[in-house]
Amino acid sequence: MIVVDAAVPRVRSKVAPSPEEVLGRAHAEGVEFVNLEFTDVMGIVKSVTIPIDIFPEVIEHGQWFDGSSIAGFARIAESDMYLMPDLATFDVIPWQRDHNCTAKVICWVHNPNGDLFTGDPRGVLLRQLNRLADLGYRYQTGPELEFFLFKQENGRVAPLPHDRGSYFDLSTDLASEVRKDMIRALQSLGIMVETGHHEVAIGQHEIDFQYNDALTTADQAITFKYTLKAIASQHGLHATFMPKPIEGIAGSGMHTHQSLAFLESGSNAFVDEEDDYGLSRLAKHFIAGQLHHARGMAAVFAPLVNSYRRLVPGFEAPVYISWARQNRSALVRVPAIRAGRTASTRIELRCPDPSANPYLVYSVMLAAGLDGIERELPLPEPIEENIYHFTSEDLRRRNVGTLPTTLGEAIGELEKDQVVRDALGDHVYERLVEAQTQEWDEFRKHVSSWEIDRYLEIY
Repeated sequence: MIVVDAAVPRVRSKVAPSPEEVLGRAHAEGVEFVNLEFTDVMGIVKSVTIPIDIFPEVIEHGQWFDGSSIAGFARIAESDMYLMPDLATFDVIPWQRDHNCTAKVICWVHNPNGDLFTGDPRGVLLRQLNRLADLGYRYQTGPELEFFLFKQENGRVAPLPHDRGSYFDLSTDLASEVRKDMIRALQSLGIMVETGHHEVAIGQHEIDFQYNDALTTADQAITFKYTLKAIASQHGLHATFMPKPIEGIAGSGMHTHQSLAFLESGSNAFVDEEDDYGLSRLAKHFIAGQLHHARGMAAVFAPLVNSYRRLVPGFEAPVYISWARQNRSALVRVPAIRAGRTASTRIELRCPDPSANPYLVYSVMLAAGLDGIERELPLPEPIEENIYHFTSEDLRRRNVGTLPTTLGEAIGELEKDQVVRDALGDHVYERLVEAQTQEWDEFRKHVSSWEIDRYLEIY
């Protein structure tokens, strides 16, 4: 028998239902199976399916699995782990209601002794959130995940956009009904959607959901991605969160809005109505910390070789380490708020992309911001001009740094940033770098079609 103190975050806005409530709901909705979900280090969702009659036992004692078979988890000699369901995340999967009705629940990953597994990305975020709670704050986030819809031909996916629309288009937006089906599915899973629209690039879309505590929005971002893939497939389409699937047009980002709130009062700790930008000293130090650690965080928020195809000037993706209000070429932006709505004050980090693991992204973003607060790092002057028009001399004169230009460079910056490494923990840091180094080495050896086309006949 496993005896466990359940991992209960002190910073979540949603109270978990009791086992009796969850089992009663499962019975009322005719649930036959439950998917026990978690993610590997790279953010890929893993799942084991159990019959509903096993679920009460799993709620109480957990479900064993072989961690050595999960990328970035454990070695063979330390493979035994078990999953404990977080009942706050229980929901019936809407597209699996009619046949073999199936629910899903996100789980904590534990070692055999009952401790949370240090390699579980969700546990990594929990550590940072509980550290913040000890200081009297709650971390709130709101990600904006962009994605492409591509056609499927003969069972294969190719980068062929589903439409020729552009930003907020209506008449050329062939996916408006697809997005509505996606929104309904997300709502059925308890995700409060605020908007859905066509994005800048052909075939590109965005659906935004409600701002909330960071653990909740990270869970929802994970659920969001596989939900959209499932609904797109029902329409004969493929939804991809690849950062830059098509050369020459905008890539997909995961811009993340964020703020700190006081635990006791719930009020926004980033607000100072007397400041020109409406930002408190705490908020300014927080921004300074994220700017200071931006290069060290890059391998986490832009984790793939392809991520650095997006992070180039000219396509709205930020590459310059700066902050501003209206300037969308800046790394950190302070969005405008409606008059009198200071509770909505927040900052937006624009560099993460949707291939990243949101648990790890939020963990390092928070750790970087806290480092800025704890060391009272000074915030540089904002840059409201379009930095894409700056010359190299302009950048040097204004002391504007840039993000890494390749995954290999980003890995090197991560290795040098102790704050980001500590936020990940030794296990996740080592496994992440191991996986990314392998990808980078494979890419460096690859001879691309671009090289063949450019060089083969000339040399």
